[in-house]
Amino acid sequence: MQKNSKRNTNSSISDIELNSVDAEKEKNKSQNFVEVLPLEVTLKIFSLLDIQSLCRASLTCKSWNYAIRNSDSLWKPPCLTVRAVCPREIDDDLESGYSWRVILERNYQKSKVKHKWLSGRYSNICSPTSLPEKIMYPMDADTWGEILEAELER
Repeated sequence: MQKNSKRNTNSSISDIELNSVDAEKEKNKSQNFVEVLPLEVTLKIFSLLDIQSLCRASLTCKSWNYAIRNSDSLWKPPCLTVRAVCPREIDDDLESGYSWRVILERNYQKSKVKHKWLSGRYSNICSPTSLPEKIMYPMDADTWGEILEAELER
């Protein structure tokens, strides 16, 4: 009788351990759709995000980061939006063979500053000390030339 009770106790403990391991595996699978869904579906989901959300999503975990960083198609639409402000810079980077993600990294901040300049945001600044340092981005001579032309036309 004692052997049977020991066997039943061990058996029920093993069942509980196996069930908890299986439950943990299922829980992890349901939490990370990147590892469960086909890549095309995952990329479609990520393509619905704006650029800030996409960058934040890439910080979520290693599998999301890998999927987002290595999918050039996710970076092309926001990069083409930046191209509206910085066509020369984007075209030069494309000719140089950079990926869409790298092109976006190289030109995103510049496009924001350039857009503000071209839209007249900084037209009333009287001296270099009046410029907001934190948002300024180093720009090349051609970009400053475009900004100067826009200012002269105003």
